Order: sequence, then structure tokens, then C-alpha cells
Amino acid sequence: MKKIIITTLFAIFYFLPVSLKAEIKTISEGSIDAKIKIIIFESLTCSHCANFHKNVYPSLKENFIDKGHVYIEFKNFPLDMAAMNASKIAHCRNDGNSEILHYLFDNQDKWVKGNTIEELNQNIKKFIDKSAFKLDVENCLSNKEVEDHILEDRIEGAKKFKLEATPTLIINGEKFDNPTNYKKLKKFLEKLI
Repeated sequence: MKKIIITTLFAIFYFLPVSLKAEIKTISEGSIDAKIKIIIFESLTCSHCANFHKNVYPSLKENFIDKGHVYIEFKNFPLDMAAMNASKIAHCRNDGNSEILHYLFDNQDKWVKGNTIEELNQNIKKFIDKSAFKLDVENCLSNKEVEDHILEDRIEGAKKFKLEATPTLIINGEKFDNPTNYKKLKKFLEKLI
């Protein structure tokens, strides 16, 4: 009887068209049921993106995300290998949480240093090792599934939205100009509520 059950289970799992590839969660915040959906394409080495996280995002979170009006997805659009590797670290826990992403943007000037990718990798590794995140940076950087996820985001941005620069906000499917101007963004979002 035991042999029949094991054989049956093996046959079911063998022939099922199920992918065992891990699903990488998109980093997001807010209620998925929010009326306003924002996608932001960004690169972790982009100073304008860091400016968005420091000067626009806190008010956006307080006035729209936390109040249930906005759901935001942070998509990857790395402009260089350092940004690609930083994105891998932001996704390393694969929990969809934005804490590491914000930490990297808030402290961009502390880890984006070096003349080669090796120096940049060493700087970000030292920076993350000193943090409270307890990440195995080498494992983060070698995760092929996370790398594929990041590249898929970049391809989506380029093909679907014709992106050329970061940060780019897509609000309810449409590009929003000047995402680093909170006053303009707030006025636009208030009209959509």
C-alpha cells in the first residue's frame, strides 16, 4: 500500500506542469485594493531616485499610501552593474518588504563608491554587513532567480513604457512627468481619489 501511494505521488508530481522555480516577490507597499496604483521604475545608483526616496516618498507614504489611497510597486531599472547588485540585495529576503530598498536609497552616498564593480561590491558588502539586516551578501549577489526578476522588470519598463530614465512613475498605467516634484504629484493624486 505504501509503495502504491509513493508511486502515485511521484507520478502526479512528475507529470504536473508545475514550475518549482521560486517566485520573486515585487517590493510593494499599501493596499492592493487602492484606487490608485503606482509603479516606480528606479535604479539604486540614481541620485534622482535617492532624492525621490528622501524628499517625495515620506509625504507620499503619509498622505496616500498609509491612508489606503495608493498601492505602490518598486520596480527595478538598474542603470549599471552596481545598481543591479544593489537590487539583488534589496530583494534578498524575497519578502516584498521595502525596508532594505529604502535603507539603500537613504544611504546611497555611503556605499556608491569605487572605480570598479569589484570596489563597489566590496563597499556595499561592508555597508550591509554593518547594518542590522543580517544578510549573506554573497548569496544575495549569486541568486540567479532574483537577477532574472530584476532583468524582467527592466525589460518591462523599456518595452511596455518606453523608459529611458529613472525615476519614472507610472500612475494607473500612464507615465507621470517630474516625479521628484511632490507638490505636482500630490495635486495629481488628489484628483484621482
